Amino acid sequence: MICFAIAALTIGSCTQEPKDYVSFSGQILNQNSDSLIIRSNTDRDFKKRIAVNEDGSFNDTLKVVNGGHYVFDGSERTSVYLKNGDDIKLTLDTKEFDETVVYKGSGAEVNNYLAQKALTREVVFEDKESFLLSKEEYAVTLEAIESAFIKALGDLNGMDTAFVASEKKDFAGFKNYLLTYREQQFFLNTVLAEGTVSPSFVGYENNAGGETSLDDLKGKYVYIDVWATWCGPCKAEIPFLKEVEKAYHGKMIEFVSLSVDDPKDYDAWKSMINDKELGGIQLFADKSWKSDFVVDYKINGIPRFILIDPEGNIISPDAPRPSDDKLEELFASLSI
Repeated sequence: MICFAIAALTIGSCTQEPKDYVSFSGQILNQNSDSLIIRSNTDRDFKKRIAVNEDGSFNDTLKVVNGGHYVFDGSERTSVYLKNGDDIKLTLDTKEFDETVVYKGSGAEVNNYLAQKALTREVVFEDKESFLLSKEEYAVTLEAIESAFIKALGDLNGMDTAFVASEKKDFAGFKNYLLTYREQQFFLNTVLAEGTVSPSFVGYENNAGGETSLDDLKGKYVYIDVWATWCGPCKAEIPFLKEVEKAYHGKMIEFVSLSVDDPKDYDAWKSMINDKELGGIQLFADKSWKSDFVVDYKINGIPRFILIDPEGNIISPDAPRPSDDKLEELFASLSI
């Protein structure tokens, strides 16, 4: 009886209550910031800052609502599934962000799955040749990706049914988006292929006075920014566009900003040109999104940038943004 009591006491003294928090540590190579920001996918109020040491190491604890979160390192981010009680270790190199995300420790399995999922999505989007497949051939390609995804999801141990259902729903939405995206890319690479005659616009109001048509700009390269005053990403490109316009001032290229604002926002368009001191040629499209030029270029989202050669032929129906270093490379290849 005494021995049994001692044994029971010993066992009881070694038993620990499950942690009600997540231990999160790791190593960031070439970090973009002095801290990581953790945000919940579902709780907008949840935000946690974790300091990153000069050597890229970090170590902290978080008490969370179990589920999906994002880890931000500057402008980059990766998904992470946080569950109280887990001890997760993250390593990554920001020079090759998605390719180097690796998790270890308890909770690593589901997070390595999420990292691989993100990388697969990136690869799918970068596979430009696949967008030239027929709709039927591309559907077969997506089915193969879906099969691999479902297998990886099924191999996860102990995931709750809500997570599995959410992942399947998310992939179904992603697949449908890809089918629509392929249709657009197929159109851009066939009907609007490099070297084809560009769709035109005629008589668009010019903020500087009068009207301007695309034919008026022949003899120079034309870089067109399709934008609107209400578009956040469009406005984020303005400082970069100003820098590009300044760098290429006086060269054989015209910079055209084509607003697709609704007629009711005409005054806002005028005001923003003055307030932001916008340069280049500022035009207001007729019929907004229903403008022939917008429809012919299959513009479904903005900002969208287009590059046309001095003869009025398409160089790129979906050119790099001003903030993208590839734009300068493209201009250099054309000796602009």
